[in-house]
Amino acid sequence: MKKIICKVEYDTDASQILGTKAFGVFGDPTGYEEILYRTQDGKLFLYCNGGSESLYPQETIKRMSAAKADEWQKA
Repeated sequence: MKKIICKVEYDTDASQILGTKAFGVFGDPTGYEEILYRTQDGKLFLYCNGGSESLYPQETIKRMSAAKADEWQKA
């Protein structure tokens, strides 16, 4: 997935995965997945996707600060 946020392109295909978290089981309408990525120039973002009744009923990308990414990894 690609998304432009504040004139910066975030691309899951061109970025490195740093971590993955899954909530629920596959096929669960309330389940979702979050994947933390780092771009080639060091920017961090979270790719989110889930079931129709989840926090992320449509796939999305959220940019993250280093502090927030660290917090996410520790949670």
